[in-house]
Amino acid sequence: MKTKSFLMLCVALLAFSCKPKSVSECDNALDWAIRMADSELARGVPGANADSPRFKWDYACGVGLKGLLDLYDLTGDAKYYDYVADFSDKVVAEDGSIKTYRLEEYNIDRVNTGKVFYRVYDKTGNEKYRKALALLRSQLDTHPRNDDGGLWHKEIYPHQMWLDGLYMGGPFWAEYTARYGQPADYQPLITWFRTMDEHCYDPGTDLYRHACDVSREMPWADKQTGWSDHCWGRGMGWFFMSAVDAIEFIPEGVEGREVVLKIIGKLASMVKRTQDPESGAWYQVIDRSGDEGNYLESTCTGMFMYSLLKGIRLGVIDRSYLPVARKAYEGFIKTFVTEDENGLLNVGECCMGAGLGGTPYRSGNYEYYCYEARKGSNSPFATGSFIMAGVELEKLKK
Repeated sequence: MKTKSFLMLCVALLAFSCKPKSVSECDNALDWAIRMADSELARGVPGANADSPRFKWDYACGVGLKGLLDLYDLTGDAKYYDYVADFSDKVVAEDGSIKTYRLEEYNIDRVNTGKVFYRVYDKTGNEKYRKALALLRSQLDTHPRNDDGGLWHKEIYPHQMWLDGLYMGGPFWAEYTARYGQPADYQPLITWFRTMDEHCYDPGTDLYRHACDVSREMPWADKQTGWSDHCWGRGMGWFFMSAVDAIEFIPEGVEGREVVLKIIGKLASMVKRTQDPESGAWYQVIDRSGDEGNYLESTCTGMFMYSLLKGIRLGVIDRSYLPVARKAYEGFIKTFVTEDENGLLNVGECCMGAGLGGTPYRSGNYEYYCYEARKGSNSPFATGSFIMAGVELEKLKK
């Protein structure tokens, strides 16, 4: 397996060497997507090294791997699929079990990356991937819920609903139902969308708070509303992507589909209104955009532009939003993308992680998001969403 991985890396580097070396040579979205994807192959998608003794099955690499698959679907270049297939083969055993995954943790983050198994199963027909998909789907049947049907973020975070969570489980759930389920199976998912909207929408700012503790027990939660303090950019990005990715698999005529469509409309309006007029990007803390200490952040910018472009292509967002998405795409390149001495593209100003509660304790106040949450480069949430946005721009051309 090590020899196979080495050969795949050599192929990736050879393919990369054939691409334009100068950033200025990438004059269209497909060029940019290819350059970024080849850069990711050369350095490795973060979290996708299944050979590492520190490997942990988690959500982080799922966005980057989805970006590679989307680019494969568009270009037919096998190296993007092969990278994902090699990863999948290493993490899924013949009985369908997944390396380091434990259903009994009831952590919604653990579902997201399983989306890549759909396309690997389609191409290989290997039943181990079908079993792995069924295993992840079974978690959603027994995952802890609030009385109104909203899923907890984790069993260790009782009654808490985070915007992140719907991306982690929602699109996977929608696609599983479209492939293997019945129309009634959409209803718990739509209830999850509805309760997230009800609990996290702040009418005072017309934005979504990062999270809500329905029990009002956590120290970070407002004792009246249960809200966390702020509207985190990537949290809203997760929610936006979850809605546009899920709606693709919820057919017209399904009861409650309009709930998801309404959320998409609200989010599109929010991101248009809060876009920085100069850069085209968005701030780390959306409800404090432009304030001292706040910064233009790449992962939420990538997620917003991808969501707008895909929503426009699917016809669930009006084409009048296309200038917003294009401004964001151009701003992303100018604000966040650099080229290193090896010709690899890098994305800076990435929030590398932000949460609430836990140990050490995360307060979710303004200082936490702007100063304590670590910044870095090449988060798969930034590189992956940029690749996916480029694919969507190319699809819109056609």
